[in-house]
Amino acid sequence: MSIRPFRDIKRKKTKVISVGNVKIGGDNPISVQSMTNTITKDAKATINQINKIASEGADLVRVSCPDKESTSALKEIAKHSTIPIIADIHFHYLRAIESAENGAKCLRINPGNIGDSKKIKEVISAAKNNNCSIRIGVNAGSLERDILEKYKEPCPEALVESALRNIKIIEDEDFYNFKISVKSSDVFLSIGAYKQLSKVTDYPLHLGITEAGSFLPGSIKSSIGLGTLLLDGIGDTIRISLSDDPVEEVKIGNEILKSLNLRARGVKIISCPSCARQAFQVIDTVKILEEKLSHIKTPITLSIIGCVVNGPGEAAYTDIGITGGGKGNNMLYLKGVQTEKVISNNIISRVVELVEKKAEEIEKNN
Repeated sequence: MSIRPFRDIKRKKTKVISVGNVKIGGDNPISVQSMTNTITKDAKATINQINKIASEGADLVRVSCPDKESTSALKEIAKHSTIPIIADIHFHYLRAIESAENGAKCLRINPGNIGDSKKIKEVISAAKNNNCSIRIGVNAGSLERDILEKYKEPCPEALVESALRNIKIIEDEDFYNFKISVKSSDVFLSIGAYKQLSKVTDYPLHLGITEAGSFLPGSIKSSIGLGTLLLDGIGDTIRISLSDDPVEEVKIGNEILKSLNLRARGVKIISCPSCARQAFQVIDTVKILEEKLSHIKTPITLSIIGCVVNGPGEAAYTDIGITGGGKGNNMLYLKGVQTEKVISNNIISRVVELVEKKAEEIEKNN
């Protein structure tokens, strides 16, 4: 038995583009991406970090390519990456061309920042010839000078005007395999810009609150900003921008999507905050279970509740449930049905055993 979402999110239907073997937009799953923070020309370190990011559940990874050494290293990096690489380019058009030729599956650029039309044509030609998509990356911190002068400060209208200008530049070259972002470090500015942009274009949107900060404040800001947009059906791919390990960005991104029933991956734990009624140490138990079950990629729901106030009710809607009982006799539920009593010292080992068995059964049946 699984609980039916109180509200089903109706996503806006956008055009479908390809980033390597990942489809973005339309009815395709909302993808999660992160960005390496290694020195790109250190191919070994960058590959190792990409593997960790991919293992955590990222669908795409962005790699900064500020110089020729970086784009040269990209050829080796792309060979060993299990997920498509997005090359992050800002001003130098040759870096974009080199990235497309060396294995990138997407170029993050602002065509208006590349330079004259001849350079833009060469970049788009390289993208076409190498089956490479483009992300138009508008950012409140790097708006075109004339747009900033017009609006006096970054605002939703300014970001959208920049996006539409860059869309036209690309469309004029008969190129349509692209997505768009209009990011800001301000939650309200980002939400306003994305909502306005969603009304005037059907291209897929990449969501993010840029430069959101360290782990805790950045995660909260991103959850509010992206959650608000996703609830309105806006967004086709997301990135959480944290001053932290990129793996943490993927974890938060996946949790946001899981909380909105937009993605099912791994173990979803429902747990109480604990109180004086708890029959076992809920907080410690959940922390250990999160670590021991992190390798499970199959969607499984698990409830860990310290007492009988809400325990049986939560267990009724999860695959596996533990509810605290008197004298350490806690009740195990499978699909909402009381199955056996488990003493507190055995909760972790028993739950891990059951989750791994459940995951094997699901994978075998699929």
